[in-house]
Amino acid sequence: MIREDLREKRLFFDGGMGTLLQEKGLKAGELPEIWNLEHSEEVISIHQAYIEAGSDIILTNTFGANALKFHDGVYSLEEITKTAVAHGKEAVRRSAGGRNVYVALDVGPTGKLLKPMGDLAFEEAYEAFREVMQYGEEAGADLIHIETMSDTYEIKAAVLAAKENTNLPVFVTAVFDERKKLLTGADVPAFVSLLEGLRVDALGINCGMGPEQMIPILEELQRYSSTPVIVKPNAGLPKQRDGETVFDVEPDAFAQTMRKIAGSGAAVIGGCCGTTPEHIRAMTEVCLEIPYEPAGKKNLTMVSSYGKTVIFGEESKIIGERINPTGKKKFKQALVERDMDYILREGIRQEDNGAHILDVNVGLPDIDEVSMMKEAVTALQGVTSLPLQIDTVDPRAMEEALRVYNGKPMVNSVSGKQESMDAVFPLIQKYGGVVVGLTLDETGIPETADGRVEIAERILKEAEKYGIEKKDIVIDVLAMTVSSEPQGAIVTLEALRRVRRELGVHTVLGVSNISFGLPFRPVINANFYTLALYNGLSAGIINPSSEDMMKSYDAYHALMGLDENCSRYVAKYGAKAAQKEAAQREAAQKAAAQETAKSLGNAVPGGEKGAEMLSGELTLKTAIERGLKEEAPQMADALLKTEQPLEIINTYLIPALDHVGKGFEEGTVFLPQLLMSADAAKAAFEVLKAKIASEESGTEKKEKIILATVKGDIHDIGKNIVKVLLENYSFDVIDLGKDVAPELILQTAKEQEVRLVGLSALMTTTVASMEETIRLLKKELPECKIMVGGAVLNQEYADMIGADFYGKDAMKSVYYAQELLK
Repeated sequence: MIREDLREKRLFFDGGMGTLLQEKGLKAGELPEIWNLEHSEEVISIHQAYIEAGSDIILTNTFGANALKFHDGVYSLEEITKTAVAHGKEAVRRSAGGRNVYVALDVGPTGKLLKPMGDLAFEEAYEAFREVMQYGEEAGADLIHIETMSDTYEIKAAVLAAKENTNLPVFVTAVFDERKKLLTGADVPAFVSLLEGLRVDALGINCGMGPEQMIPILEELQRYSSTPVIVKPNAGLPKQRDGETVFDVEPDAFAQTMRKIAGSGAAVIGGCCGTTPEHIRAMTEVCLEIPYEPAGKKNLTMVSSYGKTVIFGEESKIIGERINPTGKKKFKQALVERDMDYILREGIRQEDNGAHILDVNVGLPDIDEVSMMKEAVTALQGVTSLPLQIDTVDPRAMEEALRVYNGKPMVNSVSGKQESMDAVFPLIQKYGGVVVGLTLDETGIPETADGRVEIAERILKEAEKYGIEKKDIVIDVLAMTVSSEPQGAIVTLEALRRVRRELGVHTVLGVSNISFGLPFRPVINANFYTLALYNGLSAGIINPSSEDMMKSYDAYHALMGLDENCSRYVAKYGAKAAQKEAAQREAAQKAAAQETAKSLGNAVPGGEKGAEMLSGELTLKTAIERGLKEEAPQMADALLKTEQPLEIINTYLIPALDHVGKGFEEGTVFLPQLLMSADAAKAAFEVLKAKIASEESGTEKKEKIILATVKGDIHDIGKNIVKVLLENYSFDVIDLGKDVAPELILQTAKEQEVRLVGLSALMTTTVASMEETIRLLKKELPECKIMVGGAVLNQEYADMIGADFYGKDAMKSVYYAQELLK
């Protein structure tokens, strides 16, 4: 029913729950979900007030209810969830007056980071969400609303749990910052492409901002989304008034901005923290008259990772081909030995050389491709933000990779064989992705362009049966080697041109196939690549380390007006003398490094492999920056043969962490990369500590810092990120965990003589606990400084509750600690 409503009219959500429960007596640190059982009428009355204010959808009081939080308490998760849904249904019965009002199961984040960034496995998060969602459907919920999410990987776990275990519609909203990014780095198109691939019913933004601040993000959502968009702002910024938390946007002002938001095309609107029935009433009154139009289709072919989106368009994209064992002895050996760092280095090298997407093929007859593909995809996502192309003919390996992939990948491939389409298209339907269609079928590869175009049409028609649109298919018309097929290039180019122009879909080619069996293959490859680009090649699978191929790519884009003012071309090729000088300098450094490696001999762990690490391709600093936690300690151990530990720390470790930290602040490095770099630095640091005593090496810990998530709050993402970084800057972190009472924090600070305490909170209802903790510390330990952070905080509010420092992100907290405790 709600899916039909979304096609016909704008829907109105309710507003905040936690702040209203606080008005009714919810204490600092008390779990709001318990009120479903202990204060039923108060919860029902809040639902009623929103229904009477005009809400079409009310959220159950289950934001923090999941299997990780309610696993061994007095009340069971089942009891809390089913009672919460029953309260919503009762409120509808009492107040809807025959109007159709939906009860949505409210599902918030687990409060943990998923691996490899954190300690929560993807499937554990999935299970935590699955349980509450099944209880919600059993109790009669009309839909599932996943909200206040900050990580696309956790979003994916939650959506899959909903889709695989219930038949309910799914809405998803996330918390974007002013840079239009999620905490873990996803931009708006990455968020949209992931969720549209997973086929959610509506998507959007909630919390973290007031209505005015959400307008630019709404505009971005509208640019990319074909799915109805949700907007649920806070009532502005939190403030303190007479000892209570209030928000600074009054109902009338809130309503007028929401009127603009509705007029901009938002399909579902409501409120989040600080909004009340008065805000929702004012909003519905002024927005009912705004004409409603369903979201228009956006014909955008997009693939994404957790932090980067590649949109196919006029400029051709480069798919790096080097993570593939075909014709590569070293790569085959790395797969047999499960040498993951070799694979990661190949990925990093291709990214540095200009690849937009990385092809990942780990198929060998004598390895477990299913587990290896899953491991490779997971590991690559930790060191590069480039989207991946999952390249396999094994449906099991394909599904395992699709399940753990954080984003919307390319999938290579499906063919015109019915067996292939029957195996692959259900996986794309379930997980999302842009799939490569090969123009071959049961009879082989057609010799003519007509035959290949016909197979492409058949693939597109079959995909429609699964709801897979043309924008999510790219066609590979297959490059046949001209050494055995004299007309191979001509047929391929004609088919390429026709598929692009007649069928209106994007294209991809494995370009180097054209030259098999010929001498000096780079000449053939580069010239064919230029011809293919001119005939409509959307993405070439090439070696981005090939100078010939990259010259072809760069020159084509300059010649065709796709490189404005030839700026990229000039920047890359203009200063020839400087480049030559740099190349000579690099060659000298490489020779010196090789000499060092030779002199070290077997001192480098891994023998020949270790020597290769010092060959100029990689240094300890770059290993840390790229998060290579296997190689970083090996390289640190090798450097100990010639350098002192403190010198290594100051020359490699700290500069690497500073470089990554600066990139994180500037938005060029994302949270997964930041944390993987921190892990690599930590591994190297452990080697240095083990070699020489701390008093000799100068690696002793700096002052102690307490970190804690405040009483009543079980969300420790922010705290854990800060902890990892502080430890890598040698601070001694005392982590008190989550849901920590003010008295324990004070007691620990006194006993350990701590000069800095860091407090974290995610939920509005627990900010009062943060204020209580600050008040106690200021009274009993005035010399101790307090830094705070969390999604519900801002500088103004941090000042109001008496904090000494507000850490907008993890690196700012590190810099504050460095300055305070130097």
